Amino acid sequence: MRVVLLIQDTPSPAGTEGPWRQLLEVLTNADGRVDGPLLAGADMVVGRYRLVFDVGSYFQRMGANLPEVSFLGQVPLDFGIADASAHYHVPLLVSPWSYSTYRGS
Repeated sequence: MRVVLLIQDTPSPAGTEGPWRQLLEVLTNADGRVDGPLLAGADMVVGRYRLVFDVGSYFQRMGANLPEVSFLGQVPLDFGIADASAHYHVPLLVSPWSYSTYRGS
């Protein structure tokens, strides 16, 4: 599955939320995981992040029996990193019809 990681730039002086900037794009492996951390070392900074999971395309490639217009397309997941020295595991449990997430260990 294609996964895109974005970070939200700092808010503008007017107080509006900053724009999102893409940091990287990865593909999950056969187990549905990425092979290493998406952020590590100096790249791991306090801030607002978004993961975008390309769920619809994934299930189409897997041959799932989907309608012409799939129920789920891209699943955006916004989360915050408050402690850059901590471990953040952000799993997505997904089917063609639903998803859930949590902060893993």
